[in-house]
Amino acid sequence: MAQDDFEGPMIRVVDLCTFYGERQILKNANLDVKKGETMVILGGSGTGKSTLLRHIIRLERPSSGHVYIKNNDVCHMTEEGFDALRPKIGMLFQSAALFNSMTIEENVSLPLRELTHLEDSTIRIMTRIKLDLVGLSGFEDYMPAQLSGGMKKRAGLARALTMDPEILLFDEPSAGLDPITAAGIDSLIVKLKNAFRMTIVVVTHELPSARIIADRMTMMDRGEVIAVGTLDELERSEHPRVQQFLNRVPESEVEDPQKYLHELTQPPA
Repeated sequence: MAQDDFEGPMIRVVDLCTFYGERQILKNANLDVKKGETMVILGGSGTGKSTLLRHIIRLERPSSGHVYIKNNDVCHMTEEGFDALRPKIGMLFQSAALFNSMTIEENVSLPLRELTHLEDSTIRIMTRIKLDLVGLSGFEDYMPAQLSGGMKKRAGLARALTMDPEILLFDEPSAGLDPITAAGIDSLIVKLKNAFRMTIVVVTHELPSARIIADRMTMMDRGEVIAVGTLDELERSEHPRVQQFLNRVPESEVEDPQKYLHELTQPPA
């Protein structure tokens, strides 16, 4: 997984705005992700985290603004231009997005078969190396339905790694997993970062996971980027929404403290 000598921000989001009909999802979002760092994007449900991630990989187009990958404007470049850039980006979707009619080996090898002219024997070797990397050696002939949730995530990750990407994106990697399995995914993300120095972006609402894997964190609220920094920097933030998330304060307490305290002290009906 060789890296080139590019020294600027690996990912740069500039004034990104997105509307779904009349509803604004992203509001002038700005963010730089440094080469080789793990950036965790935090926030509650519906804050625009996954939408931002989909813009980075060009699954969605913004209403305005830009997303640059190594100075390439992925929002406005030609389809042919992005096709050349696409192999540099791997993504693990929240559901793992495996094809149920294909074995795990067939799922993981799919990018190599679609995007390269390698011999079948070489593809099989490369695929098994990636499966071994994520701890799935020996499961090549299994179908997705035969795997646990955590194993499906690992298989999806192996496929995301198939083309040796420079950028690796995760959408809620711990979603639906028990704490022990989720911790295993966290450990794998750290392992990949340390071994290959990839640029990693992880969307999550799981603060314990973020504390383990993040070099820096981005906090989103209602479509806006409201804070970016290390965990220590975010903990010192005076932004009320940042403190609400980090301290798990209920919404009602933030919006109306007196009402929240009154409801809390009332006897059950």
